[in-house]
Amino acid sequence: MSLRLHTLPPELPFVDALAAGILDRIGADPLALSRVTVLLPTARAVRSLREAFLRLSDGRPVLLPRLSPLGEVDADEVALSLEGLAGGAGGLSVPPAVSPLRRQLLLARLILKAEGLAATTAQAARLAAELARLLDQVQAERLSFEGLRALVPDDYAGHWQVTLTFLEIVTRLWPDVLAEEGCADPAVERDARLLALARAWELRPPPGPVIAAGVTGSIPATADLLAVVARLPQGAVVLPGLDLGMDDATWAGLDESHPQAGLKSLLERLGADRRDVTPWPLPATGPLAVAPRSPVARSRLLAEALRPAETTEAWRALPALSPDALAGVSRIDAPTPQEEAGVIALMMRQALETPGRTAALVTPDRALARRVAMALRRWGVEVDDSAGRPLALTPVGSYLRLLADFAATPAPVGLLALLKHPLAAGGTDPAEFRALARALERAVLRGPRPAEGFAGLRRALEAAEPRRFDGPEERSRLAGFLLDLERRIGGLCAAMADGPRPLADWLELHGQAAELLAATAREPGALRVWAGDDGEAAARFLREAAEAARGFPDLGGADYAALVEVLMAGRAVRPRYGLHPRLHILGLMEARLQQFDLTILGGLNEGTWPPAPPADPWMSRPMRTAFGLPAPERRIGQTAHDFAQAAGAAELVLTRSERVDGTPTVPSRWLLRLDTVLEAAGLSLAGPLRLPGRDAGHWLALQAALDWPERVRPCPPPAPAPPVAARPRRLSVTQVETWMRDPYAIYARHVLKLQALEPVDADPGAAERGQFIHKALDAFVRTYPRTLPPDALERLLDAGREAFGPLLEQPAIRAFWWPRFERIAGWFLALEAERRGQVAVLATEVKGTLRLDGPAGPFVLSCVADRIDRLPDGALALVDYKTGTPPTARDIELGFAPQLPLEALIAQEGGFEGLAPAPVGELAFWKLTGGEPAGEVRPVKGDLEDLVEQARAGLSRLIALFDDPATPYRSQPRPGRAPRFSDYGHLARIAEWSAGGGEE
Repeated sequence: MSLRLHTLPPELPFVDALAAGILDRIGADPLALSRVTVLLPTARAVRSLREAFLRLSDGRPVLLPRLSPLGEVDADEVALSLEGLAGGAGGLSVPPAVSPLRRQLLLARLILKAEGLAATTAQAARLAAELARLLDQVQAERLSFEGLRALVPDDYAGHWQVTLTFLEIVTRLWPDVLAEEGCADPAVERDARLLALARAWELRPPPGPVIAAGVTGSIPATADLLAVVARLPQGAVVLPGLDLGMDDATWAGLDESHPQAGLKSLLERLGADRRDVTPWPLPATGPLAVAPRSPVARSRLLAEALRPAETTEAWRALPALSPDALAGVSRIDAPTPQEEAGVIALMMRQALETPGRTAALVTPDRALARRVAMALRRWGVEVDDSAGRPLALTPVGSYLRLLADFAATPAPVGLLALLKHPLAAGGTDPAEFRALARALERAVLRGPRPAEGFAGLRRALEAAEPRRFDGPEERSRLAGFLLDLERRIGGLCAAMADGPRPLADWLELHGQAAELLAATAREPGALRVWAGDDGEAAARFLREAAEAARGFPDLGGADYAALVEVLMAGRAVRPRYGLHPRLHILGLMEARLQQFDLTILGGLNEGTWPPAPPADPWMSRPMRTAFGLPAPERRIGQTAHDFAQAAGAAELVLTRSERVDGTPTVPSRWLLRLDTVLEAAGLSLAGPLRLPGRDAGHWLALQAALDWPERVRPCPPPAPAPPVAARPRRLSVTQVETWMRDPYAIYARHVLKLQALEPVDADPGAAERGQFIHKALDAFVRTYPRTLPPDALERLLDAGREAFGPLLEQPAIRAFWWPRFERIAGWFLALEAERRGQVAVLATEVKGTLRLDGPAGPFVLSCVADRIDRLPDGALALVDYKTGTPPTARDIELGFAPQLPLEALIAQEGGFEGLAPAPVGELAFWKLTGGEPAGEVRPVKGDLEDLVEQARAGLSRLIALFDDPATPYRSQPRPGRAPRFSDYGHLARIAEWSAGGGEE
């Protein structure tokens, strides 16, 4: 029996032409169409053909054909077709397919039991997903795992022997597991359905026409069904874009990367020749006539550009190409993916200005697709992205991940991320809940990490300094907040610490904790968490995971948190409502047979389109070929065919980005081939766009202008001049130095009352190290002010251990800081042993104040001196411990480092508690680094009396200057004397005005 094979060229709208041919074939009988069966490659193609029939019916009611995606033929329908047939079993020959999640967990269980493989549960789940893909590939190609051992001789490739041993999971163990489950692999069950349908149609052909359209037959079972359809009395197969004009030599030399290679392979499997294929019959005139959407010359141009590499010498004698080949085609090379997505979004948005006009972005680049979808939201347009959003990236998915991560590893960052999630409410109003979360952050979570668990948070709350709270009652409010949090999610956290338990129990605890934390005062948590598309998908995922978890080994909390993230990775959420009906974002598979007024092929860079072949964890490329699996070139050929089909759009835009993440990109091989052919033909795509008179430069400029401000005004340095009454009347000696170097920092801290927040979960830095060392030395000197004990070193180290406290348990502190402190202790005691015979320690960490008169009233200078000694002549020696870099002698001389001279002034005036006025005979910085050397004494040189008087005079002038209401608090007025570190540089916007030609 002859085969009925047809094709539709890319320049014709596939589904419209298919529908017109079917209607012309069945005639005027209104019931005849309902007896037609049409098999299509995807569910989206089914929807498109349904819409095409409705368009051609001109709005009249019509009984549609039976439309079905080829891979989703209903098993019950197949079983019904088999009933009553000679030799028919009355049902399928294989059991139902195992669910993907159940298969992944079953394979992961086998991996965890594998000898010599130390894999975590999450790693086993990832390996299970790879094994499942291998199973699908092998079964789809109808291969047997028995051929694996013959790929490499036993004498070679020891790692391959290890791989073979591991693959016994699927070769030896997996069939028994499936038999126990009473299930089959999805690929086996699908092939069985298609085989059974083919057998049923062979024995009893359907009463009406059967048409398989748009299918390339890359799966053997699909190709076998196409062979049956092509031989049915009323059957027909319509191939997409078979090139009937290609010369025989080129056709014979096609490689797998060519767009026609898949169709050639299908024809060979069908036992047909290309000459057996005829154009799909279409009415030439009348209401069913279908006009081409693009010129035939474009199809010939693309066929020429994509010809096999072995025959490209034909480009030397390229026949003349019609300029019509580029009608409606344009190209944009954007600088980065951000600009590319912005331009695409603008084009799609412009399409909506014309009633009924449709537009689609076709790309395999998921990052570009998400960028375009986000860019369209600036106009309130929600676009249909065929791939959906990964469940883990949706609000509910991220909420579940954050909850599991925090419960497994209680840390400040994880807790804050969870508490600040929009779904977290803790039984109160969400705004109030987040306000409490921010208060908890300021009080406890900023700075070094508190002890683990809710008990550690409560201890840290009790020990927090009063300055961290907004009012005395906030501490008690936060204590109640922590108790309520523990009641809601503490059960999950405690379970994580208890030990292993079944996966189903973890899933139930996880869901319960998510509901409890999401509840508000008016709405239960279940209604908030499991609502919406992502909530329903998450609830379905947890339910399916619980059903699939039967028999899975018990696992600990950390393993569960990692496992649930791996299992969630393969789930996608596709919104059902609120999407714009005229805009679409499609992957390559979903774009097949689709037609739009404007088609944008985006991400046309090598490695993206065509996609780079994925790494195979099991077999090398030659091994795959020897085993019988398809080479990566077959996938390239399929994407090339998708490119050629989509390029037949009425208006076509080709886009790419020149750089991705700062790295130059290479244009897609198809763009390079197209450029070469156009250059040989004297044509170019660099001309104006065929979109209402606008070229690529216009679109790029328009995209840039969207975010460009209406006016750009240089930012001058800040110069606030608050009223004198609002200005500080008390500063410490260290703040006086800041006052001179960066007055704006004094304004921000004392007038605006702004204080820098410590980092969340911060490692103790240089400031904390200095505090610990100061505290240890102070405690030791206070305990032994006169003579050193015999075991002085051990006593000082004990003081250091107490000063460091729990932080000494941290590996970084123990490894780096503690050895330095030990060296500092040895150096300090050696100096003390020499010094104690000559000087007497009078005070450590002693407070001092001095009142000065200013034009606006009294001004108080304060300080805390690290140490004050009595010299033999009765004068005082002021010592400042410096764990950082001491100031230079030049800065002290010029008055830009007035700390010790001002402390000396306070000492001479009798401002230190418990000390009578006395002259100062020595000022010194003790540099304590713990390096080589561990410490160094740096005395302040020069005439001390003169330094003190200069410090007094300079401070008096400074007070008088800022008592003038016209004096502003400028930011770093002397750049050469600016402080090395500032907590307020970003607030002063120094980077803006200092680099933009602002004021000096």
